[in-house]
Amino acid sequence: MRRSLLPLALCVLPAACSAAGDSGNSATAARTIAVTIASTNGAHAFQVEQAKTAAEQERGLMFRTDLADNGGMLFWPYPPEGPPRVASFWMKNTPSALDIIFIRADGTVAHIAENAVPFDETPLSSGEPVGAVLEIKGGRAAALGIAEGDKVSWAK
Repeated sequence: MRRSLLPLALCVLPAACSAAGDSGNSATAARTIAVTIASTNGAHAFQVEQAKTAAEQERGLMFRTDLADNGGMLFWPYPPEGPPRVASFWMKNTPSALDIIFIRADGTVAHIAENAVPFDETPLSSGEPVGAVLEIKGGRAAALGIAEGDKVSWAK
């Protein structure tokens, strides 16, 4: 789903690339984490899968068609090794539109790539160094009023 330059390509691909049909898998369910986004209009709760390793981040939400309204994937830490850096994601092999929320190291939303186009290989950049990336169902950020500067939190 994403791709930055060569080193980031492996870290970015994962977000939009999870295995098809994993949503009911108990191993997947065990790896979920509660994420809350505090917006001007209230708190918005998500229960998302975690992508911590380079391999998990390469696969991401690829091939997924079953993303729940409060589901998604958290790429954290991003990148898996080293300090925060500019992230670049794409939608290769990702059949569902996604909102890609780029999160600064301090937990605030840096940028939102809304309704990323399925299967599009155009890189979508964070525009600045980030420490995490959250992918949710396309259109949810706007529907919930999630915006740049909002605070994102999860158990670390």
